[in-house]
Amino acid sequence: MQRSPRMRANFQIRTRGRGMGRTLGLIAGSGGLPLEVAAAAREQGVEVAVVAIEEHTDPAIAELASRGTCWIRVGELGRLIRALQEQAVDEVILAGAVAKRGALRDPSQLGLDARALAVMARLKDRGDDALLRAVAAELESEGLTVVASTRYLQDRLTRLGRLAGPTPTPVVESDLALGLRVAKGLGTHDVGQSAVVKQGTVLAVEAVEGTDAMMRRAAALGGAGAVLVKAAKPGQDLRFDVPAIGLQTVELARRCELLAIGLEADRTLVLDRARTLAEAERQQLAVIGLRLEQG
Repeated sequence: MQRSPRMRANFQIRTRGRGMGRTLGLIAGSGGLPLEVAAAAREQGVEVAVVAIEEHTDPAIAELASRGTCWIRVGELGRLIRALQEQAVDEVILAGAVAKRGALRDPSQLGLDARALAVMARLKDRGDDALLRAVAAELESEGLTVVASTRYLQDRLTRLGRLAGPTPTPVVESDLALGLRVAKGLGTHDVGQSAVVKQGTVLAVEAVEGTDAMMRRAAALGGAGAVLVKAAKPGQDLRFDVPAIGLQTVELARRCELLAIGLEADRTLVLDRARTLAEAERQQLAVIGLRLEQG
């Protein structure tokens, strides 16, 4: 987890570009997705105001925040809303993960404010999708428009077919198809978005531990020769939690001796696309865009 270099600070405003063009309010969790969203938005001429989460967000996000960065605790929903309103943002994107494991052991570390507590009290389902929908609803009730996390990343969406690496064997193709069905089934229950399969056997499915820990667990159980599949949840709200891989995923796949990574076409992202696919090619790791067969 990342620590903020400016803990508890309000927005550190930069004057460059202030008052010009559109402004994106980026709520940044962990991982590479927030960095990629911010960079892509800036490339398209959009100003970026970042609300970063202590212990989660990579401090490097500040370099991409042309309208400044505000650091908050994960449960400070009221402060989050005020920060975005202060910047008069035109749209909001939620990008990146917020780990649940620590909070499950010690809920006090979330620092829930009165508004967050009220939202939690209304929730019957506390799966990732339900929580994020509730946060989005609170933002929109205050006039803040939440848009798809893929809005500036259309060129990173997975296309159908082979993206890198060797053509999969019939066995690998069969494992990828099974993995896609399993991952979609998980998503029905708002559990996870990934599965690892080897020779027709499901070695692991993703839950609260996340994709990386699941991959390591699968490698310990089944050894080399498995495949990883990531897919969006059925009816997934693409405003948040879009499944993604990046360079780190490919490097971990090599250490786990996977044969292939399957990604649901048009509903998953390949981050740092050129480097990620080049590394997969170098490692002879197949990366395949998949689509669920109907019937």
